[in-house]
This record gives sequence, structure tokens and C-alpha cells, in this order.
Amino acid sequence: MREFLTHIEKAKDQSPNTIKAYGRDLDAFAEFLDRRNGAAGWTFAGVDRLAIRGFLGELDRRGLAKRSAARALSALRSFYRWLHVHHDIDIPAIRAAKSPRLEKRLPGYLLQEQMGRLFLHAETLAASGEVEAVRDLAMLELFYSSGLRLSELQMLEVKSLDLVGDQVKVLGKGRKERIVPVGTRASLALRKYLLLREPLAKLSGADRYAVFIGKRGKRLSPVTVQRRMHRMYEAIGADTMHTHSMRHSFATHLLDAGADLRAVQELLGHASLTTTQIYTHTSVERLKQVYHAAHPRARK
Repeated sequence: MREFLTHIEKAKDQSPNTIKAYGRDLDAFAEFLDRRNGAAGWTFAGVDRLAIRGFLGELDRRGLAKRSAARALSALRSFYRWLHVHHDIDIPAIRAAKSPRLEKRLPGYLLQEQMGRLFLHAETLAASGEVEAVRDLAMLELFYSSGLRLSELQMLEVKSLDLVGDQVKVLGKGRKERIVPVGTRASLALRKYLLLREPLAKLSGADRYAVFIGKRGKRLSPVTVQRRMHRMYEAIGADTMHTHSMRHSFATHLLDAGADLRAVQELLGHASLTTTQIYTHTSVERLKQVYHAAHPRARK
């Protein structure tokens, strides 16, 4: 298992989050096999259909989300593909195992009116010139302007910003780089923040490469970014939204305005167009709501 995880890290250049998740899934599978076989022992070559079904059943009994269970099965399939190539172990039952049926969840997003109130709130706080408020406005603007993932924004480095060309280079899933545009307002917010950031970046032990840093100059953690974003959501009564909702809003509002689906796919860094198409369903659902609310023959 360690050999496999090293392989996907070095040869496949998978993200640290993917490697950690696969490691947890494989550990859980090995622990399940330990309990199932006891003193009799087991080998990866001896795993059969019943063992796989038993493992998936245990995940379900533990209340694991279907998406997490599907990821665990994906980890097993990747592991056994690697075993087949490098250790000549082929278990057809792994390939035949069916993934849990996933519900199609429409992503949460903010309406244009909510977005206006959110930015008004953030701009009002930033007008004080307080460094954290100015930084938070810059994060908000960049999330919405460029559709970044949380990890992409949190790991962003100063050298990746091109505020002359109004663009930013980001490192996405699978360590794939892409260049996305930065809107005029986001660029202005970033310029103001970077001026206030300079003294913090010179503190002892500061992370001078990170774009978004705290009062002591350290790179903000993902949890801190989430907390700061949620505080802004709460201020406008949108506390059900998540940090990722800005990315959902970015894509939904672009498609609503007539943007090409493939262009939105490129901007989001999606490997498959199918992933991007979820946002067309969001738009259709909203159109249905408008229709049922406005059409005289649609209401009961």
C-alpha cells in the first residue's frame, strides 16, 4: 500500500488531498479484512466478491456518505490496477463491483441580489483600512472573479499573480496548471491588499511567498479561509452557503449570461464537460421556479 501511494504521488502527480484520502480508504479496507479473517490471515490476491461487498456494506452501516463510499471503491480499483501491472495480481471482482448510486445534488449558489449585499458588506468593512477586512474583500473578489477552489486560493503565491495582465496562474486538481482572468474589481482589491500585506510579509518567520497571510505573516489555513468566508455569509443571512458556493455562483452566473459551456469548463479547470454540466441544471431549475411563479396556467 505504501508503495502504491508513493507511485501515485511521484508517477501520477496526484494532489496531497487525493493521496491522503486514498491512504485512509486503503487503511480502512485492510482493517476490515483483518477483522473479517482474524487469525486465518489474508492476502490482496485472495480478496473476492463477498469481501468487497462486505466492505461496502460496512461503510454504509457506518453512515458514510455515498460519495465517500464511491471514492473508497475508486481507491480500491486504482490500487488493484496498480497491483495487476506491478505484481501480476488481477481480481475481476474489483472491476465488477458497482459504485453506490449518487444523488444528483444541485450546487448551492448566491443570487445576484445576495451577491450585491455580500460585496456591499465586505466593501463597507474594508473601507476602514483594517488589514484583515481588506484581505477578506480581496479573497471574496478573487473567489467570485476567477472561480477558484478553496485549495487553489489558499495555496496561491504572489509570483502567480499578474495584475498588469489581469490574470492568475493556479495549480488545480492533479497539479494541473491553468491561467484564469481576474476581473477589474478583484484586481483593484488585490492591489490594495498587497500594499498592506508588505509589512506582514517582512515579519520574522513570515511566508513571503503566500498571497493570503495572517497578522503574523503566516499563510492562512483552509479552515481560517472558510471561517472568514462564513462570517461574511452570516452577515447577509446566507449562512447555509459554503466557501465553494462562490465557485458555484461564478459558474452559474456566467452560464446565465450566455457564456459557452466549454469556456466555463476551461475556467473551472474541469477535466470533463459532464462535471460542468451540473451548472446548466441549476439554471434550468431556476427557470422552472420563475415559470411556475409567473405563468398563469402553471399554478394550481
